[in-house]
Amino acid sequence: MTNAPETVDPKLADAVAEGGKLRATVMELWQRTRMDWGFVTDRLAVTFRKEKWIGSHERRFISETLYGIVRNLRRIDLGLERATKTKRAPKDLERLLALLVLEGQLPPARAAKVAPELDWTRVIGVDDVIAGERKLVKRIALASSLPDWLAERFVADWGERAEPLARAMNQRAPMTVRANTLIGDRDALIGALKKEQLETHAGRWTDTAVIIDSRTNLFGTEAFTAGAFEAQDEGSQLLAELATPTAARPLVVDYCAGAGGKTLAIAARLANRGRIVATDIDDKKLEELRRRARRAKVSNARALRVDDRELDAMNQQADLVFVDAPCTGTGALRRNPEARWRMRETELPGFAARQLQIVTDAKRLLAPGGTLVYATCSVLSIENAEVVAQILAVHKDLVAVPLSERFGVERAASLGGLASDPDALSVTPDRHGTDGFYARVFRRS
Repeated sequence: MTNAPETVDPKLADAVAEGGKLRATVMELWQRTRMDWGFVTDRLAVTFRKEKWIGSHERRFISETLYGIVRNLRRIDLGLERATKTKRAPKDLERLLALLVLEGQLPPARAAKVAPELDWTRVIGVDDVIAGERKLVKRIALASSLPDWLAERFVADWGERAEPLARAMNQRAPMTVRANTLIGDRDALIGALKKEQLETHAGRWTDTAVIIDSRTNLFGTEAFTAGAFEAQDEGSQLLAELATPTAARPLVVDYCAGAGGKTLAIAARLANRGRIVATDIDDKKLEELRRRARRAKVSNARALRVDDRELDAMNQQADLVFVDAPCTGTGALRRNPEARWRMRETELPGFAARQLQIVTDAKRLLAPGGTLVYATCSVLSIENAEVVAQILAVHKDLVAVPLSERFGVERAASLGGLASDPDALSVTPDRHGTDGFYARVFRRS
């Protein structure tokens, strides 16, 4: 059940127990995070820019500790509940100490000197208590620190796979990059990173994925400056591959492009052939896409607002329309663990309705015989299979295409979804080591 930091530094944990600036920094970050469950990455970036005294070891410790509290909140609180003689809300300092004790960074006796009113041996025993919980939903919710409603959704949608899925979702994500084949192939990138003293290994599911084993600032490398790679989860790279048409010079519309990670991947797979129109409602993201495209040597992509009149001239012209729809992001909980506390079950029907509307809006651009790819970074059926059922019910001219037609029978079997939805691409951290992604392919008849 543990999710211990990769770099355990007992001296830093002991410094937290002592008090001082390190403890104060972690405590302030935690308290600011739980106020609105905003993005932890943003909070960390602001603090590290402001506090110049924080070195690389301290940065890693602070980051892992903050993420650790977020990922283990229910587990921590249950341990503290067992350790108190009277019912009361846990204190934030107690939560911090409990994480360090549970992850083996701080001896219980040391924690007892700071908070002597707690029975720290009972904190340590919390994992045995959770493992003995017979109710599956409750066990998952406590072990992986999920809201009850989300644990219930996991069980309803995934059955016996719910527990390993939730456990994998609560682990730290690997650092994965995509080799930019406009600059060089994967082997060339691995060789270039090795010269910069970085240990890597090839991804399993795509021919462009590289997993970085070394802990370093990748964006300071010569390879990054040269545009040789982009940070991108391997599951996201699979979606881009799925959304790359086979026509010699196609017109592709990436309808919800954001900052363009998949747009750039599609462009590289097309070797700058054809045209890619990347649309979004966010001007800042589109400007970021343009900047990234220049660095990546992409010349066949153009960024337009989704309401730009130029899109009207493309009605029924696109060979492929890619709808990477806005969603809950449950598939990316490894990277954004705070999202579990921010989202609400009551929001799910709204997401599903919006996803169907976006597909309807995007389909006007699709040529007869063209391909539409619907995708999310969600693992919830209400945003995936249930939306697909609505798409097929509303749009009679869209025909579902088996995943095997795009990826071949053997590969599709490895990347396919549940037995109830075998023609979908469905990758998850427990089976594939990727973030959770879903995709379904349609052809316009």
